[in-house]
Amino acid sequence: MDFGLSIAFHSLENYLPLARAAEENGFLAVSLADHLIYPGAFSVPYPYTPDGVPRFGEFDPFPDPWVAITAMAAQTSNIEFYTNVFVLPTRNPVQVAKILATADLFSNERVGLGIGMGWMPEEFAAAGQPFAARGKRADEMIDILRLLWSGEQITYEGEHYSLDAMRQVPPPRRQIPIYVGGFSAPALRRAAQSDGWIADLHTLDELRELIGKLDEHREKAGTADRKDYRIMAFGCIDAHDASGFTAMGDMGVSIATTMPWVLHGHSMTPPIDVAIDSIKRFADEVISKC
Repeated sequence: MDFGLSIAFHSLENYLPLARAAEENGFLAVSLADHLIYPGAFSVPYPYTPDGVPRFGEFDPFPDPWVAITAMAAQTSNIEFYTNVFVLPTRNPVQVAKILATADLFSNERVGLGIGMGWMPEEFAAAGQPFAARGKRADEMIDILRLLWSGEQITYEGEHYSLDAMRQVPPPRRQIPIYVGGFSAPALRRAAQSDGWIADLHTLDELRELIGKLDEHREKAGTADRKDYRIMAFGCIDAHDASGFTAMGDMGVSIATTMPWVLHGHSMTPPIDVAIDSIKRFADEVISKC
C-alpha cells in the first residue's frame, strides 16, 4: 500500500513546500479538494456529516486544483497528484479535457482525475450547469474525455451532449486515470467501471464492507482482474498507527490518504513547520513500517 497527502484547506504558500516534503518522505501522491464557491446560504444539508454542516468554512481556500497541481509538479519530480474530488458535472467536458491533457503533459503524466457528482445546487447554478441528472451527464462527460484524449478526430451524440467532428491538440500521451468518489450504490457502480474508487472517512469495518460491495460491482463490470485499479481511502477513523494502516492495505486499499498533522493532534492547517515535522514523523512511524 502507498500513501497520499491531503493538503486541503492549507494556505496557498504552503502547497509547494508540502508537495516537496511529501515527495522527500515517501508519499506516492498529493490530493487536492475542489469547490467553485461557498454560497451565502445552503439549500440542502451537507451529506457527509451527521449534522449536515460542511467540513469546510466560508473562508477556507479552494484554489483551482489544476493550476495548483501544475505549479507543484514544476517543483517536484516523481510524486503524483489527484483531486479528491473534482466536481465534474459543474464543468464543460471539452474544457476539462483540455485542462487535464495540459496538466498531464506538463507534469510528465503525474495527474489523476478524481471526480464527484456534487451535492450543492448553488454551485451548479453559479457555473451555469443543471443540477438535475448530474450523474448521467457525468457519465457522458467521462466518455467525451476519453474520446478527446485519444488525439483522434471524434464526434459524440448523447442525451445531454452533442459534439460535431473535432480534435483536441495536444492530446495527453496516455489515457489519464479517472477515479470516482462516493459510497452510494450509483457511485460504487460508476467507480467499478472507472480506474479506481475514492472512499470517504470511514471506520475499518465500514470500509471493509464498502470494498466488498465495490468488488461485487467490479465483477459485474469486468474490472475485477485489473492490476492497475486503485482503491483510495482517507485514513480510517480508527486507524491511528501502522497496524491500522496495515489493516487498510490488507483489505485492498491502494493509497491511504491522510493529514499527518491531524493524527498528531494538530489542527487541519497548522503552521508549515509543524506540518512538515508531522510528515517526517508519519514517514518514520507508519510508512517505513507498512
